[in-house]
Order: sequence, then C-alpha cells, then structure tokens
Amino acid sequence: MAVIPVDIAGRPYEVRVGAGLLAELVPQCRGRLRKRGVPIITDSNVHAAWGAVVEASLRDNGHEPHWRILPPGEATKSWDELAATVNWLLSLEVERGDHIIALGGGVIGDLTGFCASVLKRGCKFIQVPTTLLAQVDSSVGGKTAINTPAGKNLVGAFHQPSLVLADLSALETLPERDLLAGYAEVVKYGLIDDADFFAWCDTNAAAMLAGDSQLREYAVAHSVASKARIVAEDEFETTGKRALLNLGHTFGHALEAETGFSTRLLHGEAVALGMVMAARYSARRELMPRASAEHIARHIGEIGLPASLKALDLDCDGARLVEHMLHDKKMDGGTLPFLLLRGIGQTYLDKQVSLEDVAEFLDEELARG
Repeated sequence: MAVIPVDIAGRPYEVRVGAGLLAELVPQCRGRLRKRGVPIITDSNVHAAWGAVVEASLRDNGHEPHWRILPPGEATKSWDELAATVNWLLSLEVERGDHIIALGGGVIGDLTGFCASVLKRGCKFIQVPTTLLAQVDSSVGGKTAINTPAGKNLVGAFHQPSLVLADLSALETLPERDLLAGYAEVVKYGLIDDADFFAWCDTNAAAMLAGDSQLREYAVAHSVASKARIVAEDEFETTGKRALLNLGHTFGHALEAETGFSTRLLHGEAVALGMVMAARYSARRELMPRASAEHIARHIGEIGLPASLKALDLDCDGARLVEHMLHDKKMDGGTLPFLLLRGIGQTYLDKQVSLEDVAEFLDEELARG
C-alpha cells in the first residue's frame, strides 16, 4: 500500500492507495467512526458491486451502515439531491465530529463533500473513491460542488476530507469506458509539469489500463502525489498554481454543456478532448511545436479516448461553444483565463486569450476531418 500525505496547513490527511481497502474499511478508518451507525452515500452501481463488502466490514466490527443509494450520473449533483441528502443526514442526527463516507466516483464524492461542508457549518467526511478518475483527481484536494442550469460545479465549497482510501480492487469492476475516462486525469499530470511522467504514460498506459497491478498502483500514487503537491502550495486556487489542474477543463466543460452533461460525453472524455484542443490551440498560436500537440492527440486517441471534435458530431459552431465558456467559474473581471502549453510538461495560465480567436479555432476543429 502506498501512503501519500496531503499537507494542508492545519488539516493534513492521508491518501492510501492499495488493493483490498474496502474489505478493511473499519480498520483503515480506526478512530474516525465514533458511533455504531455510519452514514454512507453511494450510487446504485457501486452499491451493487461493493455494498456487500463494505457492509460486512462495518457489521463485523460492530457498526450499522445507513445507506443512501442515489442514481448514477451527473444529474445527481443537483440542488434537489443536495437538499434531500442533507435532510437525510439531519434525520440520522449526524454531528459535526462524525464522519460521512462517500463511496463512489466523482459525482458521489462532490455531492457528499458539499453536504458535509454545509451540514451544521461543517462535518467530517471520508472519501472512498471507486473510479480511476476519482482516485487520481476529484477525491483529493477538497473541491466539492453541484451542477446548476448555468453550468457545471458552479455552486460548491472547499472542504477537505479526513482520509482518502483508494482501493485498486474497485477498478476491476469498472466499465472500460469509465476506466479510460479516468486515465485522462492521469496523463494530465504529465502534461502539466512532468514530461517524464508523460513519457512513462506513453510507454506503460496500455498495460496499466489492461490490468497490471503494479503499474496501476504507480499511476494512481504518482498522480495523487502530484496533485497533493500542487494543492499544498495553493489550496484555494489563489496563486494560480492550482489552476494548472484545470488543463483541458475550459474546453471540456463547454463540450459537456453542449452535450447536456450526459453519458454522450463523460467528464474524463471531455477533459481528454479538452487537452487536445488546448494543445492544438497552443500550437496554432505558435506557443508549442505542432508536432508536440499532435503527439498528445495521437497518444490520447490511441488509448481510446476522443481526440477530435468531429467524433462528437456536434450541431453547433465555435461561437456557441465559447458561449458555454462564459459560464466558467474561472471568469475574472470579464476575462476567461486559459490553460495553454509551451510544450509537453509546460502548462501555464494565459489571461490574454481572445475568445473570438478561440471561436475561429473551434470552427476549424469542427470542420477537421
């Protein structure tokens, strides 16, 4: 098992990465489950796959699970589910010192974390991510949120978990499409500031995704360590360092909005395609070599992720996609910063991007064969 510290000032915690952690849930959470009753928020898919394992660990150690089983998918991150889940937690008389368990992917982690942030002005929670995307990204760093009609993750809070348990065994029951979507957030760390890790991905990603356990542990632990380092430097995204973690997200969120935040385009797929767009736009502006941008696109495409807008068969133009970007939570003074690249492993924040130029670029990409 790999143990990665997240050194948040005054609120440090650990991310534990290894196989079999769900079966050892209570021993891993020792000292944090104060009461017999333990509230667990999950979705129906995860409950079907892992509910019995988690329940056995709790009951074998003298605890009684209280399950809230929600529908899978982005639609669960809503005002209605937030209110209903908070009311459910209040009915269980959850106290500020209690821990709520988030068992699932990014949707469950985001919703549960936000509930914990507002319940009695802040309760504790434990992230137990069951998808690759959640294990390497959304479960670490304390960003919690719900979606609104205006856009994705526009209502939320920074609220750090007390512990993260990333059980690699959970990846064995993950559908291939979800596994690939999570890989987008793995390779992202190489593109941000770690060209050596991108090279590792180039060589090892296929075997890792195929199930090599040692490669999976390395990929998840290295990704978590990369995010932990950035979050420790800039927890609240005030210096610009943490903003680098949004590589691919500005383009990606616009594509998610255009496809209705649906299963037509998963979040990780949108991030992957968004990183290709960021690289190609950077090359268009002569910030990075075109060969490097196409290397990124080729790698993402060969893994099995979308690498061109044409694949989405969108019925829109570049201006419409840019309109979606105007609802981005990173808007500042009417300006939208973009994460662009000077090369592989050289991402930076550019606050001087013309949205008209972005729209023209997207029109070119939509027409690309």
